[in-house]
Amino acid sequence: MDSVEPAGKVSPCIEVVEACGEWFVRVVEDDQELTRSFELESFALAFAEGQRMRLGLADFKRL
Repeated sequence: MDSVEPAGKVSPCIEVVEACGEWFVRVVEDDQELTRSFELESFALAFAEGQRMRLGLADFKRL
């Protein structure tokens, strides 16, 4: 897992993945993890982009 820093701290990241006809967005921030599901890819990407901007990240990962 490339989002793990030394001393076990996890850096913020956003991942988008399609599985079984649904789109999932996973947001990792501090000690919390949130996963949301969407029926449409465009909605998932819009949510991921909003979270990317909120967290100040350069990009998000499409798995």
